[in-house]
Amino acid sequence: MDRGLKHRARKRFGQHFLHDRGVIERIVAAIDPRSGDRLVEIGPGLGALTLPLLERAGRLEVIEIDRDVIPPLLERCRGHGELIVHVQDVLGTDFAALAAGGPPLRVCGNLPYNISTPLLFHLLGTSSSIRDMHFMLQKEVVDRMVAPPGGKDYGRLTVMLAASCRCERLFRVGTGAFSPPPKVDSAVVRIVPLAAPPFPLADRARYASVVAAAFSMRRKTLRNSLRGVVGEEAFDAAGIDARRRAETLRPDEFAALAASPAPRPAV
Repeated sequence: MDRGLKHRARKRFGQHFLHDRGVIERIVAAIDPRSGDRLVEIGPGLGALTLPLLERAGRLEVIEIDRDVIPPLLERCRGHGELIVHVQDVLGTDFAALAAGGPPLRVCGNLPYNISTPLLFHLLGTSSSIRDMHFMLQKEVVDRMVAPPGGKDYGRLTVMLAASCRCERLFRVGTGAFSPPPKVDSAVVRIVPLAAPPFPLADRARYASVVAAAFSMRRKTLRNSLRGVVGEEAFDAAGIDARRRAETLRPDEFAALAASPAPRPAV
């Protein structure tokens, strides 16, 4: 961390400041920012990523909830390009409004572990306004994002992301790259929103409810976990054995189950 830019990380904001120059260079290279890009960084902190991104793109918007880091961040970036700071909670940020009819946003950042999953779902809610995302996340979260069916990492997050985007794990980052060091390793992931689902999907809300119910009791068979959510005829129509468990189904198989309406409650 640069001299004069010291700031005590706040636990309630989940702050771990990135300082390893090699890691920073790898992240910037993966993003490959260009002049004219609509770059948005989440949680810039003291500017470890902000400065090289700003120098490459010439303009950068950042979203930061900790007001105390703003003065040193502005000081560090002065004279390196146009930095626009939004002091607000990212979970309440309207990314569609931020795009404001311009080119799709390129979103990046070292995300706080305590909000990473809800933030991913929040961003995917406005994915039509986003070109791509590059995030540093807890390694376990990235493992779940890219997991194939059949393992313990495969779950609701994996299946929900599969309907909206393509996820690619780029590289792992150890705890020593941060100050203070977190208790777990991190990983960098690239997320590219899709213009349309990669499989037939008539009703996203229905898909989400089927997926949530299935993984709420992942040790049970689908017949039990989806009782009252998916009828026996839906399994027959999709050609899926109701004795299987949620972790064995591909995303397109969940979509096939969701294609049938929910069974009517017994009178």
